[in-house]
Amino acid sequence: MGDSRDRSVIGSQSVDDALKTYAVEPERGLDPAEAKKRYQKHGPNQLQTAPRRSSWEIFVTQFKSPIIALLAIAAVLSFAFQEWIEGIAILIAIGLNAGIGFFTEVKAVRSMESLKQLSKSQAQVRRAGEVQVISAEDIVPGDIVVLEGGDLVSADLRLIKASKLQVDESPLTGESLPVSKTTAAIAAERPLAEQENMLFKGTAVTRGTGEGVAVATGMDTELGKISSLTAEAEDQVTPLEKRLDELGRRLIWITLAIAVVVAISGILGGKDLVLMVETAIALSVAAVPEGLPIVATVALARGMWRMAKRNALINKLSAVETLGATSIICTDKTGTLTENRMTVTQVALATGSVEVTGDALEQSGEFLQSGNPLEATQNNALRQLLKVAVLCNNASLPKPEQAEDELIGDPMEIALLVLSAKANIRPEQQQQDYPEVREIAFDSESKMMATVHEAEKGYRFAVKGAPEAVLKACSHQLTDEGIQPLAASERQFWQDQCTQMAEQGLRILALATKTADQAEVEPYRDLTLLGVVGLEDPPRQDVGNALKACHQAGIRVIMVTGDQVITARNIGVAVGLVGQQEAQAREGKALRPLEDMSSEEQTQLEQVQIFARVSPEQKLNLISLHQAHGDIVAMTGDGVNDAPALKKADIGIAMGRRGTQVAQEAAAMVLQDDAFSSIVAAVAQGRAIFRNIRQFTFYLLSGNVGEILAVAIASLAGLPLPLLPLQILYLNAVNDVFPALALGVGEGNETMMQRPPRKADEPVLTWRHWTNIGGYGLIIAAAVLAAFLAARWWLGLDESQAVTTSFLTLAFGRLWHVFNMRTPGTGIVQNEVVSNPYVWGSLLVCTGLLLSAVYLPGLSPALQTVHPTWPGWGLVLGMSLIPLVLGQIWQTLQSPRVNS
Repeated sequence: MGDSRDRSVIGSQSVDDALKTYAVEPERGLDPAEAKKRYQKHGPNQLQTAPRRSSWEIFVTQFKSPIIALLAIAAVLSFAFQEWIEGIAILIAIGLNAGIGFFTEVKAVRSMESLKQLSKSQAQVRRAGEVQVISAEDIVPGDIVVLEGGDLVSADLRLIKASKLQVDESPLTGESLPVSKTTAAIAAERPLAEQENMLFKGTAVTRGTGEGVAVATGMDTELGKISSLTAEAEDQVTPLEKRLDELGRRLIWITLAIAVVVAISGILGGKDLVLMVETAIALSVAAVPEGLPIVATVALARGMWRMAKRNALINKLSAVETLGATSIICTDKTGTLTENRMTVTQVALATGSVEVTGDALEQSGEFLQSGNPLEATQNNALRQLLKVAVLCNNASLPKPEQAEDELIGDPMEIALLVLSAKANIRPEQQQQDYPEVREIAFDSESKMMATVHEAEKGYRFAVKGAPEAVLKACSHQLTDEGIQPLAASERQFWQDQCTQMAEQGLRILALATKTADQAEVEPYRDLTLLGVVGLEDPPRQDVGNALKACHQAGIRVIMVTGDQVITARNIGVAVGLVGQQEAQAREGKALRPLEDMSSEEQTQLEQVQIFARVSPEQKLNLISLHQAHGDIVAMTGDGVNDAPALKKADIGIAMGRRGTQVAQEAAAMVLQDDAFSSIVAAVAQGRAIFRNIRQFTFYLLSGNVGEILAVAIASLAGLPLPLLPLQILYLNAVNDVFPALALGVGEGNETMMQRPPRKADEPVLTWRHWTNIGGYGLIIAAAVLAAFLAARWWLGLDESQAVTTSFLTLAFGRLWHVFNMRTPGTGIVQNEVVSNPYVWGSLLVCTGLLLSAVYLPGLSPALQTVHPTWPGWGLVLGMSLIPLVLGQIWQTLQSPRVNS
């Protein structure tokens, strides 16, 4: 059963024979014990992935960088000139850098692996007679898999049921158009693209519903065969990391030039050749912030974990940095701005309007007409409407113990079942009285769905859909006098009913029916209109504050919905998106391709915040409109038709609860709670991550520039070197890692969401940052040289003590310099740096390492440091505080946008 020989001809078998091959009954599915046995035999249903990076591989990669090459050259030169202690010390420095890089990268890599585990897909299977939602990895050959529009096919399947089923097989065949599917047997040995009764793993259901028996899983699938030939590790290098790497490479060439100048000037000034060569190499190493890629990875991974805790799962690492620049959020209404907790509150009949009491999943309530109780089963029009609501439905009536997030089915369809249950009209009884023959699945073109059922005489059609679509398909209506023709005046009556409901912010759904002699007739013609239901979907409680946060952050929110214009406008006002006076809504048909619109039209549409009756193509046009004007656009979506828009947007955001798998695969971010506030929280986190990366880059370079200038100025002026090569390397290892890591994992502050978004092409460091880096570098260098000269000629210390004094001044000056990384405009004490516990931890660790450099036997002789005397310590303290004091004054005077 289930070997490759059987699968090659499975499509040529009948449905019954295929089921016998896999020993499964379609209405029961596999029993749990049998599923477990098959899982043990076939293994998990997953494709071959890139091999997990071992700790050893990560460790080896730490030595594959130009930085390590420079250090190795310094070590070789030291040993060549018989400077054994310095050579060993440089090797220790190499080991220290590699160790720090190894542990931080291991944490980042394991974080990314864990995040991938969070994004595993799910599938619906029938086991032990019940439809269950399981991990797609747990599917085994013989499982009965249930599919509907928007699902990704999780295994190779032989179809046993299909209703208007179409599948996008482009990942396998390259065929751009969806392929229609059937259950009929086909000739054996057909090409993949011609196997109409087979579904293949990795393809997507674009329309209709179906069921299939799993015939192959994991690497045995057609996609698995391709995967085994082309499996490669996924490239996780983001544009930001590329920019940082480019920055590092440029700095190497710049500092090599500086090092050459320093070395030549020192040699011409009579200094020792070996000392100047080692100093030049040490300066080259010190100038390049080798911690940048490591800290950037840690910052991104930690930020992603924070987003995951706020229910925003990032699929693409590059989305993290783009989030911070988002200027437009195009959001759906249902479930994002609203609760997606549908409740039918009104039913419009030809005989008048009926109010319905009871909330959400509450299956008890009253029907009221003109304030008086109405017996639903005694009103023929209402009774027939409720029956159609049950028949044209794929949801299940919720059990009393079920929570809302555990329900399977469309919330609107669940609301219709709850409505019918209030009149004691149950799905089981209706399906028994009217067995379903076929289903015409909902699609965005017809805006309707239909089911066909056996009746006493012929077949009964049950139809529901958008009011304008259903009304157009109706030729009659059901009244107290029975079925009557639908004249122009009656059509106007129904349009008025829909307008009144829409003005109340209700979502509207029309229901209709007809009977026919054959099941295959056109379902959407000559229908009898039964009525219109109005569903209430209350705004989420947190939406108001989230919209205010967007406004403060300079982010425009645009509501994109399929509802009527009046409904969309009223909901926009209700959730606080727009005020009553300035509420402007346009139909999606206004969103034409850019080339078809004048500049004046584009300008007008740019200002609109509510679009109704929007098609998938019009969503693409909306994204193009704002991207053409320089905006970074985030777009939400949940359906299979939303996938193109999710891909085109700068940030595609799929819904985790109600979103289809196709939408989730196309998106850069998945909202696990479908809440708009989670988008805002993710944007804030994206801004914080970019701010953190900018902070520690600024911190590293300003400190390194100070280090280079101190040595370069002393060398050019003919003064003794204030820092020795190994001291430079030691400071580079200490100060370039721990404080930078602390800044990289900071949580940011509230002021970041009170400014406009940065431009998408804005570099990590702007010209203002480079100016400030130069300024801070000069201040740090001046403090170091002043400490060295004061120790030598004012305190009368010998050269070793003076060098130790300047070494410690630079070290502690750079440590205190971390507090200059606060956001301009924040308080000196109350800011994101002071409140960051990791900063204080890094200062404690670095202080211990610096004291060890002076007083630890073995380390002190290698670094050529000595006790600087207590007056020398006083000089270190005073001089090292100068960059901090001047930096705080400078930060206070600057505008909040600088360095932020």
